[in-house]
Amino acid sequence: MKAVKALPVVTSIAVVMSLGISVCWAQQKTGDSAKQIIGTWTMVSNNITHPDGKKTQPFGPNPVGMIIFDSGGHYSLQLCRPSRAKFASNNREKGTPEENQATVSGCNPHWGKYSVEGNAIVFKIEHAMFPNWEGIEQKRNFTIVGNELKYTVPAASAGGVGEVVWRRGQ
Repeated sequence: MKAVKALPVVTSIAVVMSLGISVCWAQQKTGDSAKQIIGTWTMVSNNITHPDGKKTQPFGPNPVGMIIFDSGGHYSLQLCRPSRAKFASNNREKGTPEENQATVSGCNPHWGKYSVEGNAIVFKIEHAMFPNWEGIEQKRNFTIVGNELKYTVPAASAGGVGEVVWRRGQ
């Protein structure tokens, strides 16, 4: 008789434990996405698709850059066209209008805080070379396959939708 009364208690404990394990597994799975992006990534490609369907490479066919995600929720991103001309004056504050234009259009650094929500990185941009991005959040859907991180930029600073690919390390 005691064994029969104990069965509902044992069953209840088993159900509660399995729910707890399921919740922990789900939380760990979500957290894994955030842990997977932590580290240093180097630029592979940056392509823009404009509303008219035209595709461009605003930083050229071989862009250079790095993005760093730390475990404290901070990031720093630098992205440049590698073939930018040097300033004739050798002084960044004395560039010609053409030199300044080429510099601004040839780089797009920004930094701030980030979070991961499911399959999206949410960039909380604190500072950027493109001042229109300062103080905004951008949600970018991402995938990681092997050592490549790929995400989309729904409102690229040059217009259109960007597709950015990074490779871990190097």
